[in-house]
This record gives sequence, C-alpha cells and structure tokens, in this order.
Amino acid sequence: MHRSHPRSLLMMTLSALLLTAAEGRAQTSALQIPPATRPPELASADAPWPRSGIGGAVTSFLQRSPHDGMPCSRTTSASLSFDNDNLYVIFRCEEAPGRVRARLAPREAIATDDQVIVYLDTFHDGQRAYYFACNPLGVQLDGVLREGSDADDTFDTLWYSEGRLTPYGYAVRMVIPFRSLRFPRAPQQTWGLAVGRILQQANEEAYWPPLSKRVQSFIPRFAAATGIADVSPSWNVQLIPHAVSTGARFLDTRDPVPDFDRRFETRGGLDPKIVLRDAFTLDAALNPDFSQVESDEPQVTINQRYEVFFPERRPFFIENASYFQTPTNLFFSRRIVDPQFGARFTGKAGGWVMGGLVADDRAPGQLLAGDDPWRGRRATDGVLSLERGFGKGSYLGLLGTSREFGSGFNRVVSLHGSLRVGPHWSFTGQAMQTVTQPRSGPEYQGTGAVLDAKRDGRGFNYEGMYTDLGPRFRPELGFVKHVDLRRFDQQLEYRWYPKAGALVKFGPTVTGSYAWDHTGVPQDWKADGYFKIEFTGPTELKLHRIEAFERYRGIGFRKRQERVEFSSDWLSWLELSTSYLRGDEINFDPAPGRDPFLADAEQAEVALTLRPLPRLRLDQTVILNRLTARPGSVAGLDTTSRRLFENPIVRWKVLYQFSRPLSLRTIVDLEQVRPNPALVDLERQKRLGLDLLLTYVVNPGTAFYLGYVDRFENLAIDPTTTPMLRRTDGSTLSTGRQLFVKASYLIRR
Repeated sequence: MHRSHPRSLLMMTLSALLLTAAEGRAQTSALQIPPATRPPELASADAPWPRSGIGGAVTSFLQRSPHDGMPCSRTTSASLSFDNDNLYVIFRCEEAPGRVRARLAPREAIATDDQVIVYLDTFHDGQRAYYFACNPLGVQLDGVLREGSDADDTFDTLWYSEGRLTPYGYAVRMVIPFRSLRFPRAPQQTWGLAVGRILQQANEEAYWPPLSKRVQSFIPRFAAATGIADVSPSWNVQLIPHAVSTGARFLDTRDPVPDFDRRFETRGGLDPKIVLRDAFTLDAALNPDFSQVESDEPQVTINQRYEVFFPERRPFFIENASYFQTPTNLFFSRRIVDPQFGARFTGKAGGWVMGGLVADDRAPGQLLAGDDPWRGRRATDGVLSLERGFGKGSYLGLLGTSREFGSGFNRVVSLHGSLRVGPHWSFTGQAMQTVTQPRSGPEYQGTGAVLDAKRDGRGFNYEGMYTDLGPRFRPELGFVKHVDLRRFDQQLEYRWYPKAGALVKFGPTVTGSYAWDHTGVPQDWKADGYFKIEFTGPTELKLHRIEAFERYRGIGFRKRQERVEFSSDWLSWLELSTSYLRGDEINFDPAPGRDPFLADAEQAEVALTLRPLPRLRLDQTVILNRLTARPGSVAGLDTTSRRLFENPIVRWKVLYQFSRPLSLRTIVDLEQVRPNPALVDLERQKRLGLDLLLTYVVNPGTAFYLGYVDRFENLAIDPTTTPMLRRTDGSTLSTGRQLFVKASYLIRR
C-alpha cells in the first residue's frame, strides 16, 4: 500500500466529502453497458487504460476498507460488454512485481489470494445478488449474497474465466452466460451492478460504485446497469448424467452381534435442471449419489453439552440453500441423512421469492432394532418458503418444514421479516410454531420467537437480540441447540482506522448474554470482552477475557476463561492460525456415581499451511483439548490421577494441483480420547482415517472423482465377551472402507 503524503491526505479528504455527499444517492450511479461487436479477448487488457464510464468501463474504484472513501491504492479498471449470449468483464489490475497473491488452486479455494469480483442484482430490488470472483490466474469462485447476510458460496453455475500475470500486475477475463442467471423477462434490462478488487496483503477492498461502511446497506447501493437488451435465459434444460461405482465394507453395530456389511454397487443417475420462464428453476435428483467427496474439518466433540455443528457439503442440498434460511436455523439439511431422491423448486417473480424442496430419508428406518415393524422404512421431508421483498433490503417471509415417519410427524411454520430504518439500523423478527406427533404418545405443540436490532457502521456497531423458545418447541429438521429458554444477547464494538502504516484497524468488542427458563430460573450468563488488532499481511490478534455462569443438572457453576487468537498470512508461502484457551469448564460427562464438577480446561489449536511450490499445498491442523481436576476438588485423587481426559486431534492434508481442473489430495486424520474412568464416563478411543481423492473438475457439472477412504478404530470383535465389541490398544480394525469412482457430465440445451 502507498504511504500517505500531503497529496494523498488531500485526496482522502476530498474523497470523504464526495462519499458523504453520495451516500444519499448511491443507488443513482449508473453505467451503460455497450454491445460487443465481437467477444473481447484477454489480449485487449494490454491496450491503454480506459477512461471511466466510456464504453462500459470504470476506473474510479474507492476503498471500503481499510481507508473508507480513499481511492484504491493500485490503479484498477473493469470493462463490461455483452452480446446475445454472454456478459463480458475484463479487469486490469496494477500491482508491483512480486506482490501479486495468486496460486493455482481448486475451484473456489481462493480465499487468501488477490481477487476481482462482479456483483449482479439481476432483479434490481436490493435483496439478492450473484457474485463472480477470480484470482489473478482465473480460478473461479461464485455464490449468492443476500442483503444483511453472509455470502453463500455454495451456489455453483457454469461460466468461463482466464487470468494472467502481466508486467503491470495482472488481468482477468470473465464470460458469464445469460443462461447461468435468472432475471425478469423484459426487452430492456436494468440490473444492480458492482465491481470490486481485493488486495490481500494490504487488507484492502475497493469497489465501484462506492460501497462505504458508513452506511449499512450493500446491495441496495449498487449502480444501475443499463444497455443490456433483447437477452433471456429462456427455456433451457441442464442434464447431468452421472455414474457411481462403489466397493465398501462397514462395521454394522445395529444388531447384538456386530458384523461387517459388504456392498459392491454400480449405478447411474440423472440430475436434471429446467429453467422455466427465465426466473424459475426446477431441480431433481433421480437415483442420485448424495454422498460427499470432502471429509469434514476436525472439531472437538468431547465434553460438549450441545450438538456440534458440521456444515453441509452435499451438492444437491447446498445449491440455493439461501432460499430456506431464516434467523433461526429451521432447516439444517444434514438432518436428511441418507436420501434416495430429491427435488427442488426455486424462483423469483414480481418481488416474490419462492422455494420448495422434498426428499426421502432412509436413516430413521435403518437405525431401528431388527424387530421394530418400521425398520427399513423411510421418512419423507419437505420444506416450503415464500418471501416478499420491499424497499431496499427489507422483506417478509414464510417458511414451513415437515418430516413424516411412520405414524409420527413434525411440522414447523415460521413468519419472519426484516426492516431497514435509515442508513445504519435494521430490525429483524421471527415467530415460530411447531406441532409434533410422536410415533407413540399424544401430539404436542411449541412456540418460539426472535427479535433483533442491529446497527452497522464503520466505527461503532451494536446488536441486541431477544430469543424465546418454549419447552416443547421442536424443529426436527432444524439446528436448535437448546429450548425452554429466554435469552437476551448484546454486542457492542468500536474500531479505529489509522490513516497510514501497517496497522489497519483496532478496537474493543464487548458481548453479553443472559438466559433463563420459562419458570424464571437463571440458566446461564456470559460476558466476553476482547480487543482486536488487524495489520496488513493480513495479520490479526485477539485477546479475550470471559466471565460466565452456567447451570447444569441443577448445579450452578461460575467460570472464568482467557483466550488468545493469532493469525497471519504475511508471507505468500506461509499461513498460520493459532489459538489458546485456559480457564474453567464443566465436566459434562462425570463417571457413574459422581456429580458434574468444575475443572481446569486447556484447549490449543494450531493450523499451518505451507506452499513450498506454486502447485503444492501442505496443511496441518493440531488440536489439544484437556480437562484436569483441581487439587482437593475430588476426594482421593493425587497429582498423578487428576487428569479427566486428553483429546488430541491431528490432521495432515497434502494437495497437489496439476492444472486448474486436475488435483490430487491426501488427508490423514488421527484422534485419540485418553480418559480417566474414575472421573469421566468416556471410552478410550483411537481413530485413524485415510482419505485419498483424485479430482478432475471442468465445471460444476462435469467432473471425475476417484477416491479411497478407510477408517480404523481401536476395536476388536470378541465372541467370548458381552458386548462383543471391546476396546484395544491400537487402532487396527478397519470399521469403514470404501473405494469409489464418480463421473458426471453437464449437458445444457
């Protein structure tokens, strides 16, 4: 980043004045996108730099962070044009030699690279926008952004890109087919548009038009892009035939006598997608493969009071997942464990957004005992959403979910909405009702509500949320950790932004929560104050102090903790992320005959990424979780027996990228649980996992995977004991082994 000098300070002052004056009329910024006489080539990026606004070109990129309103620290331009089939965007980005962050990586793995990005609000309503991003080598990232929510990069579609390093920096060309977008049927299109650039080493984001953090909204402030005429995705059909061949052996522990289940299967399937009247899409999965090819990231699951969240990775469920999001997570697709078929409908028309999904699930019937009459049966799951946008970023929505299995069912309905007031404030509310009919027993109902007020600005931010979940509130397809509570959460933060130097921003954040049940008994409270410092590089340091209270099994526990977090990507070949926590934690799994008690907790995590070669990436993650009894807290223990448990987790990951589509990845996971049976009710465990995957991905629909997975545990099948499974010293028993080949091909008509 350039050093500040008198001229730059004057420019910053003028930019700030212009930005302040523009804040009230940002949505009136406009760009006329011209038709292309022929598809522009990347070679045209070597031509003289265009003037802003001439021929669909912009050069006046202004920073959003760290120096809000300042011109981008490096000269940047974007040129846009279109023909009957595609939207074309060419970026030219100045950068000093050797400072470009660009790695050959799998699709969407560009989070730590320099990037250029295009946002398209094709309905120009300030509610949702597509985004298309590339690193300097043309590696793609795409997704959907909903106003007021985090970006959702699970959306995948077909588009084309290329990038190259140049003497002045780098250039990128994007070709976005209109068939890959949804927009109104009209002879003249007016879209919301923003183009941006991310400079990783400087922690800098710059956009045209100006998207200041002094104003909360993002999508409503896009420029109005006109000129695109007589285009349409029209009716089009996308077919993805696929074939899967699998050989597997799994340890089946459902019956009293454990045994290995061997499966050898080859099957074909079809995933059709039909675009109806420009803005509606019907997806189906006929005889699909719903498995995931990437294993979950390691997390601590020992001594957790509540369920640990693992994100969805299966392609059918992650696409357009934002259509079913609400303030409370009422649809968590991993609840549908083992589906065989699925269908989804999504679309938008006249300010209305609609989504529907239906799938079966074989898991509930597979988990039942052999003599249960419903063993082998399947559940039927459905989700329906309807949302109406109004104003700039406000909406009102309705969501319903249903799960039916045997004679039982669970149904949920939610009314939710968000209202933006002024440049900084938004208010969100949700009212929920559940109806549950167990397979045996009477029907019961539950209610829930959420109210949230949020202020979002550049320096000062605030959020206050009230949650009320009744004791019989039960969303079976959702992810809700705890019910029978009333909770009030608050967060306040302030950030200072130095005008020069390596320090980007710093400041304190204070969060607080207080929860009680519906009888008025306090359940927990927590106060977390931390100070955060961000440097260029990027490098970040956070220092936490936590005071808390938690009630468990009727016992109240007072807790104190300290936490330090540090991460840095200062060197292009090295990424480091570490954290260390120490303090008090409850023993949630006491040994039989003991009550829960407070113990000394330590948790350390180190994540290291090395890039010794441009195409080679080495990742290592180490997590150590430990709980130790305090001296004198448990009778009869000496210094050698105070350990409750140790839970080390290690992951080694090696990725070699032969080319943009072709990569080879190896993952080795090791996890151990070393408990003290006198203090905790945990088994001694040792798990070893091996995951090999050869991937060739041409686009989101055309791909080839060859994979091998093996899982080992410290188990032995011993017919002389009851139960027949017993723990051993070494993880030598393969409990799940699979070799698979998966191929798919995108056909678009």
